Amino acid sequence: MTISGRERPQLQPHIRVLHDASRRDLREPDRPRPVRLYLWEPCRPVAVPAPLVVVSHGTGGSGSDMEWLVGPLAKAGFRVAVVDHHGNNFVDGYDPDGFCFVWERPKDISFALDALAREQPLGPVGAAGFSLGGYTVMALAGARLDPQVLQAVVAGRVALPVVPEFPGLSEALRKKVSEASEDELRTVMSVAAADLSDPRVRAVFQVAPSLGASVTPESLTAVRVPVEIRWGGADTIVPFDDHTKPYLEHIPAAQGCSVGLDIRHEDFIGRSDPAGPADETVRVRVGQEASAFFLRHLG
Repeated sequence: MTISGRERPQLQPHIRVLHDASRRDLREPDRPRPVRLYLWEPCRPVAVPAPLVVVSHGTGGSGSDMEWLVGPLAKAGFRVAVVDHHGNNFVDGYDPDGFCFVWERPKDISFALDALAREQPLGPVGAAGFSLGGYTVMALAGARLDPQVLQAVVAGRVALPVVPEFPGLSEALRKKVSEASEDELRTVMSVAAADLSDPRVRAVFQVAPSLGASVTPESLTAVRVPVEIRWGGADTIVPFDDHTKPYLEHIPAAQGCSVGLDIRHEDFIGRSDPAGPADETVRVRVGQEASAFFLRHLG
């Protein structure tokens, strides 16, 4: 076993943009899909290769605003990699596909892992995600979207939730569907419901995860990695019953708890609103709990 690094203060991430030639850029279809990667090295001496935690941001967010989760992990001795999901991050701007084609997000994570593995051996890998990132990392553990739910959304029988970052999302999706051929829609549905699991992921930590009711219970029952979940009791953006409860009920190894009856989705984001200021303490607590979880399961 070799040891690398010296005790040092929190580092700034190394940032670079990767390009996935197997998928297209949403705005320039003749170019490959960009995947921005933020990479933090451990803040203390660790075994080489260090355990790695990949992190997925919430819808409309960015890897650049996930330091509340990244910081405790890096301080505990993990390498941490966060990606910006194309078309769904505030750095590059928004695209309807980036918000609706959520199955592209786990592919971003696996692509980033492939790129990192080509550079040096990967240590044990865990995955953490907030909000839509919670679905993203669970897809890496085997969660599969329900094609019937997807078809209902595409057909307009099930309304999309209101997304503050993209107020016209439902209209944009309807326009896109009306312009697509039946063959294109069938292809999209087939890709959306595919198995996107990545066997390198050994443990998953979800924070206020979304889309629990949109994945098949069968796929959740088949998840075999340890899963830990945290949510807020006053979350009206991803309410517990519709989003978190299916993960907790169907995944055999899932455990979790509410971080407070009065905690809202906004408190995880760190954003104040007219209802009151954000509770900054919840992010500190959840970051520490995520670090403890991965220390138990990744070493």
